[in-house]
Formats: sequence, C-alpha cells, structure tokens
Amino acid sequence: MEKKQGDRTYMFANPPALIGAKSVVGPKEAAGPVGQYFDLKIDDPLFGETTAEKAERRFLIEATNATLEGANLAKDQIDFFLAGDLLNQIVSASFTARELRLPFLGLYGACSTMAEGGMLAGFLIDGGFAQNVLVGVSSHYQTAERQFRYPIELNIKHKLSAQYTVTGAGAFLYAKGGDGPYLKGVTVGKVVDYKIKDPSDMGAAMAPAAADTILQHFEDTGREPDYYDLIFTGDLGKVGMQLVNALLEQCGTRLGSNYQDGGVMIFGGDGAFGAGGSGCACSAVITAGYILRELAAGRLKRVLLVGTGALHSPLTWQQGESIPGIAHGIVLER
Repeated sequence: MEKKQGDRTYMFANPPALIGAKSVVGPKEAAGPVGQYFDLKIDDPLFGETTAEKAERRFLIEATNATLEGANLAKDQIDFFLAGDLLNQIVSASFTARELRLPFLGLYGACSTMAEGGMLAGFLIDGGFAQNVLVGVSSHYQTAERQFRYPIELNIKHKLSAQYTVTGAGAFLYAKGGDGPYLKGVTVGKVVDYKIKDPSDMGAAMAPAAADTILQHFEDTGREPDYYDLIFTGDLGKVGMQLVNALLEQCGTRLGSNYQDGGVMIFGGDGAFGAGGSGCACSAVITAGYILRELAAGRLKRVLLVGTGALHSPLTWQQGESIPGIAHGIVLER
C-alpha cells in the first residue's frame, strides 16, 4: 500500500486505534451547550492551586491519568508521551511529563497541537516504533490572557472578534490494536500567513491555513465534503468559520451542514465569549467528549478533524510581525 497520497496526505496501512480519551474542563465550559459530554468538570478554575499556571498543569495531569486508568494501561506500557500547550517552553506539558515519568516529546502547534500529536502518534505506531502513544494538551483562560494579552486583573474590554481561551485539558491514547475508532490518515499542514496582525482576531489568522489544509486533503484523496459525517475545525470561532467558508467557496468548494467549529460549539455563540472558544483544550475536549461519543454511538462514522493554530508570539508581534497560521488534518473513522 502506498501510504502517501498526493502532496501532503498519508493513509496508514495499519490504522492506530483510539482506545481511550478523557476531557477535563472548568466551570464555564461545563455550563456550555456541549457540557454534558465532558468527563470531569471542575468547579474551581484554579483547581485548588495557588496560580493559574499550576492549575493548568493539574488539568493536564488529571486528563492523562484518567485516560490511562480508563484504558486499564500502566505507565510502563506507554512508549511515548506527546504533549504541548500555549505557554512559553510548554511548561504545562513538560511539568506533567516530569510527574508521569514517561518518554516525552514536547510539541508546539498552538491550538493545533492535539491534531499534531495525533498525527505523530499515527506515524510512530504505523511505522512500527511504538505500541501505545499518549497525547495530551491543555490551556487555561487566565494563563493565556496573562501571556498573550493582559492580566485579567486589568479588566481590559475585548473586541468582538477576540476569543475566550478554554480552561481544560484533553488526553488521547492511541494503540497498535483495539476496537477503534481508528486514525485512518492525516494531512500535514503548512504555515500560511495572510499578514494578520491583530492578536484579538486569531480566527482570521488561522482561517487561511484551515482552508489550505481542507482543500489539500480533498485534492490528495479525491474525496468530496459529503464523504464525511463531520468536518470539524478546532477553534476558529465565528469570524474564522465564516472566513473559511468564504475562502473555500472562492475555490469552488462548499461545506454543508456537516461543518462545525469547536470554538463556536463550546460556548454556543454566547456574546460574553466574543467570537467563541480557543486554546489547545478547545478542540481536545470536544473531540474527547462529543466527537468520540458520537462515533461510539454510531451517529458519526467518518470525521475530518482539522486542528487550527495561530502561531502568535507577543515578542514578534511587538516587533511588527504578523501572525502565521497552521492547520493539521486527521481522519477518524468508526
């Protein structure tokens, strides 16, 4: 079997099974329209910790431990732990890896990190380098505001195009064998930059990369949008979702009602959250919660999940640089 299809898509000869996943969310996420799908709902955004950074780390530790426990696997059965977050030096992931004491590969794809981790897990397992790979990501409203915008104590009024970083974490366990759902293939993203310079409009920065990956996936595979029961972008929010539709229509591709965005889903269009949710945890908790449960129930059979990320650095933005975007696609099938 030729694994590479077209320019950037790879279909696995022995598709890894997704044998376990858990979502952990904060109170605002739990109160949203998909809140019933999440596994662990924490009433305190600080999770009993003294800082938001420590709280984010605890969200990720809870998600990874719960995933291992749910799959009935011991830590010594895990070949690799792939993880990332939004903070400088991916400290949530690396400190979690310190506690788990697993072989660790740190990732940074901004909000696309969950899809990037799944993609790399697929390569490792299908390539024969691993039996079991644990993937984890996290984000937190307070940590992201402090690093990328302003500390929440300043009570800065956000633009309507701004997004609200999801507080939570998701973990996924990919294995060489199992009942599925299965990771059938991936489309590797390219960095796309339309020279967006507004850090309060991440949806516009990420949308071109999402459209590029979706178009490339269809070109590489010869599939049409209706092949999938769900085409899911990670966290473009209302602004980015509209832009993706417009960009795709310019290229002759129209997505129908099977297209949804995690940033829109998680808060349900509530204006208090600007254009919607964002953060590494946004696509992760909806995938671990809503999407995998719908696959298990048979209401979904084929899903194209496109993780989107704004590769924004406060340092380069302050030096006048734009905000590039990235998007990776993974195919999950029941």
